[in-house]
Amino acid sequence: MRSHYSSQVTHELEDEIVILCGWVHEKRDLGNLKFLVLRDREGFIQITAKKGVTGDDILEDINSLSKESVIQVKGKVKLNNKAPNGLEINPSNLKVINESNSPLPLDVTQKVDSDMDTRLNNRFMDLRKPGVSSIFRLRSAIINRSREYLKGEGFIEMCSPKIIASASEGGTDLFPISYFDKEAFLAQSPQLYKQMLMGSGLDRVFETTTYFRAEEHDTRRHLNEVSAIDLEMAFIESEEDIMQMLERLVVEMIKTASSCKKELETLEWEIKVPQLPLKRFTYDECLNLLAKEGKEIPWGEDIDTEGEKLLGKLLQEKQGIELYFITKYPLKSKPFYTMPDGEKYSRSFDLCFKGVEVSSGGQRIHSHNHLVKRIEQHNLEPENFEYYLKCFQYGMPPHGGFGLGVDRMMMQLLDLPIKEVVMFPRDRHRLTP
Repeated sequence: MRSHYSSQVTHELEDEIVILCGWVHEKRDLGNLKFLVLRDREGFIQITAKKGVTGDDILEDINSLSKESVIQVKGKVKLNNKAPNGLEINPSNLKVINESNSPLPLDVTQKVDSDMDTRLNNRFMDLRKPGVSSIFRLRSAIINRSREYLKGEGFIEMCSPKIIASASEGGTDLFPISYFDKEAFLAQSPQLYKQMLMGSGLDRVFETTTYFRAEEHDTRRHLNEVSAIDLEMAFIESEEDIMQMLERLVVEMIKTASSCKKELETLEWEIKVPQLPLKRFTYDECLNLLAKEGKEIPWGEDIDTEGEKLLGKLLQEKQGIELYFITKYPLKSKPFYTMPDGEKYSRSFDLCFKGVEVSSGGQRIHSHNHLVKRIEQHNLEPENFEYYLKCFQYGMPPHGGFGLGVDRMMMQLLDLPIKEVVMFPRDRHRLTP
């Protein structure tokens, strides 16, 4: 007989014999009546043992069981309106597969709170909490839907190197590593590799990837190892083609999350699905909106964290907008590969979600000579990008793309700090577990 998940045990199985495996979540001893709550991946089910009905050996095992021990239970399904889900299992056999030590490093029933460090130090057990595991079931659902959606749009999944010889985008936020007799770095992004593939004929590619950024942040929204969906597509007219692809993808992700009723019920959370198309605001319009609120940002500088939060609050409270694009950034603030739009502006954008940037992208330069010039303007050496520049000499179509932060999407979807939505977060203080 195969083992069932708790969710598979329904009223239709009344008086049937089933087998379940899981953890001892709770115990109650009322003398002649003993209760176990067994927890598995899908939820909870009550095991009810009664003196004179249940075997003495099973009653003794229940007495000696410690919480979070792994057990297998075989028994008959009985209806009981007072039990969780309206049914229980009367055990005919109980096998202790692996007994848990006691005391536990944290309370899985969530009756006693634990600080974040304790939780992360014992993440394997923290993930046993239904609320915490629901976060990662949601995360899995939106990543899977992203893959399905992009493949349906003709994209091919790629896998770029995570060990590189030089900076992907310039700057100093790189983790150096020893690579045999050379110095190498952990990749900041798959940007240059995505662009190279635009010259290969694989003109729509994406990657579910990892970024490594050696930035000394210590905030609720920054990590040093970041998960993202990166995409590049060729034969575009402008950055608007990229924005339309991104907004459709993001709305599909949010729709998927909103359909995960069980997880949202566990989290006691609701998700609002935005309407397409998403609103577009130019960089200049955003600066004007902020200036009216007393927040002055010098033209050409990035909108800082305080400005992002204020802008998100203004749009949400006054216009009911949670998800929006900021377009036409100053060219001088963007990476060398960004396509200019005149002398001052760029064909770039950010996607913001409740005042937090979750994606950045735009149209790229596809002319070799123009790209070399821009690299030099950024005080970088074209020789360091030889492998990248070569593909622009042999027929490169117009193209663009974006990087979409999965961690930040989850953080804003659920209104949680970023460490809550990453299984094993890496920041400047944490390298374990």
